[in-house]
Amino acid sequence: MITITLKDGSSKQYEAGVTVLDVAKDISAGLARVTCAADVDGQLVDVRQPLTEDCQLSLLTFEDKGGRHAYWHTSAHIMAQAVKRLYPEAQLAIGPAIETGFYYDFDVDAPFTPDDLEAIETEIKAIIKENNTIERFTMDRDSALQWAAAEGGPYKRELIEDLPADEAISFYRQGDFTDLCAGPHLQSTGGVKAVKLLSAAGAYWRGDEKRPMLQRIYGTAFPKKAQLDEHLQKLEEARQRDHNKLGRELDLFITSDIVGQGLPLFTPKGTKVLQILERFIEDEEERRGYQATRTPLMAKKDLYEVSGHWQHYKDGMFIMGEEDGDDDVLALRPMTCPFQFQIYKSKLRSYRDLPLRYSETSTLFRNESSGEMHGLIRVRQFTISEAHLICTPEHLEAEFMGVMDLINYVMDTLGLREDIWFRFSKWDPNKKEKYIDNPAAWEFTQTQMKRILDKMELDYVEADGEAAFYGPKLDIQIRNVHGKEDTIITVQIDFALPERFDMNYVDKDGDRKRPIIIHRTSIGCYERTLALLIEKYAGAFPTWLAPVQARLIAISDAHHGYVKDLQEQMQRQGLRVEADLRNEKIGYKIREAQMQKIPYMLIVGDKEVQNKAVAVRSRKDGDLGPQPVEQFLPQLLAEAASRAR
Repeated sequence: MITITLKDGSSKQYEAGVTVLDVAKDISAGLARVTCAADVDGQLVDVRQPLTEDCQLSLLTFEDKGGRHAYWHTSAHIMAQAVKRLYPEAQLAIGPAIETGFYYDFDVDAPFTPDDLEAIETEIKAIIKENNTIERFTMDRDSALQWAAAEGGPYKRELIEDLPADEAISFYRQGDFTDLCAGPHLQSTGGVKAVKLLSAAGAYWRGDEKRPMLQRIYGTAFPKKAQLDEHLQKLEEARQRDHNKLGRELDLFITSDIVGQGLPLFTPKGTKVLQILERFIEDEEERRGYQATRTPLMAKKDLYEVSGHWQHYKDGMFIMGEEDGDDDVLALRPMTCPFQFQIYKSKLRSYRDLPLRYSETSTLFRNESSGEMHGLIRVRQFTISEAHLICTPEHLEAEFMGVMDLINYVMDTLGLREDIWFRFSKWDPNKKEKYIDNPAAWEFTQTQMKRILDKMELDYVEADGEAAFYGPKLDIQIRNVHGKEDTIITVQIDFALPERFDMNYVDKDGDRKRPIIIHRTSIGCYERTLALLIEKYAGAFPTWLAPVQARLIAISDAHHGYVKDLQEQMQRQGLRVEADLRNEKIGYKIREAQMQKIPYMLIVGDKEVQNKAVAVRSRKDGDLGPQPVEQFLPQLLAEAASRAR
């Protein structure tokens, strides 16, 4: 007999070999019907899994993350089976469950069209109706390679060859379809109910632009049609908020094929929003004791060799010159820290000089692969609110907390505070090639960071293998409207670079000691943050952040002089205002201003000219009626100055 401890803490005894499904049926037939997978001692498994020893068991339904994973993974296999029926020559690559559904990559002769997706979806429904039992089985490596040669294809062969030679390799069979897979899966194809294929796109095999371009089909599935309909409605809302769509409609940025991918061009309106954000951050950092620097956009490779970026990050850099030539090899900078360290080293430093807080609005360059780039979220040239705090060990805790106070203030002001969460990113000692090899320093620094985070009572998750190559970091995470997770801000404690750059200070006892460095951003990458703000506010920025805060709308030509004078008056007071003097109907002008999401429309007719007033329409509150200019302008100025949302 074995003892199984359930999620609620209760225990049950069964004969060894009982399956997860047997346990679910013993609890209730209804629970067995909706159980998609199980967590056994922290491992995600099929409901067919036999239990042979004492364990902790959590039964997972679609409401649980692990249950959705099995549901969507099964859906991906059903889609692959449908594609193989309709396109027998298609070669299968990979098909995982993802955050909001699933995808599968196929090597086919031509991209999938909307009509193709409709036909595949019809075939998926037929396979679901067949309700084929899904069976798991294993092969040894040689047998698995024979399967790949006979029917699996070259991509499956490559995946098998990457597995350990002595590993029992798992497969899943459903009717006439078999696939290499670790699982878990549902019991049958009929377990999937409501399915929708969403889109098709190109994707390089294993994300490598030097490998074949495959065709990826995205889809999602739910146990009930009502759940699917609700999800599709949310997707449509997300599409309407997508910063790529709104950014162009609101004339904030464009892209150009002749300029290049990942290199957005900001229009005057988009540039104004970025300028507002940059000035906000620079002024706030100066108020908190930061000193601004300005450093080159490029440097010799020698600098990056000292910092370690050349060894650990070269593939992500833009390099100019031949490495084997006699001339200097230059690289555009992917970060600013090595440059600011040269400023620190330019003179002897005392403990009395510390902490030093160097900030810079830094333009950086990262050689992102084409498959990774997306709108303003991930680009090849970007600007970041970068800073490095150089301090003694005694200063570390207070300086780290000061950084977090700044970040929280910035996120609160922007309205993003409720959308972020924290990830403590640590090193992985098994990936020695990825990190500077100093286990003792890693353990000490991670312990220090964890102590500070716990003292701050910060709610965070831990992630092994996500640290910077020179130290652990706190990543501040956020999702875009499509649910994709990205890092918006990082804070890193660096034990390695002070040593590599021979940085020191004279302590109070006269000895030279190494400082500790905190790398941080306060708003992150301005381009990415702008994208998130566009999506957060659906383009309707708060007044303080709006590129145009008010639009003056003249009813007729007779009012143009008054409007122009008022525009100049408002601009002199620091307000961002446009004048609409076109010979169009007033209703048309108002609707267009509303479409541009301008906070205030100030309409001018005969009465307004006579009374030195404006008829005010608020984006948020509607028609506010006529107001004297001397009354309205102070209100608008106060609203903008308060940074109210």
